Amino acid sequence: MNVEIPSHVSDLATELGAGVPYALKVLAGRLADDPDMGRPSGLPGILTVMVDGDVFEDCPDLAVGYIREPERVVIRHVAPASFVEPEADAGEPEREPEPAADPALTAVTVREVADAWHRVTRLLQHHAPDSYAALRPGARPAAVATVEDELGIRIPVELSALWLLTAGDDGVEGSGCLPGNRALMTLDAMVEVHRQRMDSQARHEAAHADRPECEPGTVWKVTWIPVVTRGPSDRTSGLYLDAETGYLGRWSRYNDDVVEELDTLVTYLEEAADMLEAPSLAARDKPGLVDGALVWLSGIDPGRESRWRPLAR
Repeated sequence: MNVEIPSHVSDLATELGAGVPYALKVLAGRLADDPDMGRPSGLPGILTVMVDGDVFEDCPDLAVGYIREPERVVIRHVAPASFVEPEADAGEPEREPEPAADPALTAVTVREVADAWHRVTRLLQHHAPDSYAALRPGARPAAVATVEDELGIRIPVELSALWLLTAGDDGVEGSGCLPGNRALMTLDAMVEVHRQRMDSQARHEAAHADRPECEPGTVWKVTWIPVVTRGPSDRTSGLYLDAETGYLGRWSRYNDDVVEELDTLVTYLEEAADMLEAPSLAARDKPGLVDGALVWLSGIDPGRESRWRPLAR
């Protein structure tokens, strides 16, 4: 039985850990001997098999989806098993365990994020090398687990997948690579802002405690995870991901810009990639270059405007 590992799966495997490509090769050998070893998933025709990462160096536990055909097996998806099998919190026995996500559906989400982000970074690498160099390497699964402990909530799969690809954007001259020159937050910055916003919510509720006739409103929710800021060093406003709904929202330190967006993180990244690949059709913003950096027109510093050139594709 021939077992195929497509290039996009190999690329993503490399991002997940140095030992993941080897683990997939070992799995491919097992599937060649036993192509029916997986269990049915929530996607038609996709079987899922779990891989014990402890057997391999620098490899997390994995959920791997594959298609079994008469003469071949094609591995279609790979994702850390931690994305689909939440661990029980021994410190909070009263909390009901969260249902495990379907491995195949989770892997699709991981694939969508990886595809969109690779489209963005491919363009940066070829046209804006300074912006590409400002992206931090991906976080390890253990670092994402630490963030979950800090926040006390489960990080959505799409955000975990993005953090495994890059753990933040240090920017170039105050500009990030996302539309509006926004920047993907580092994990430490995200935890700090989340803590600050939760403190603001607590103070807001305390100020209204003696005024039951007044509706205190919402400044922040624990499920709101700040993911994007106005700039690499500007934390006055940005976008959060609501872990409950899966939608993005806008936030501001001054509580004047809390608005739900219609975008998910996947559609937000896909639109950014679309605008970079087809600048003439870009609707929300216009991408351009200042020397070796990507700079979006809507958030450009006046001091660099004379050097700005539209991105030509």
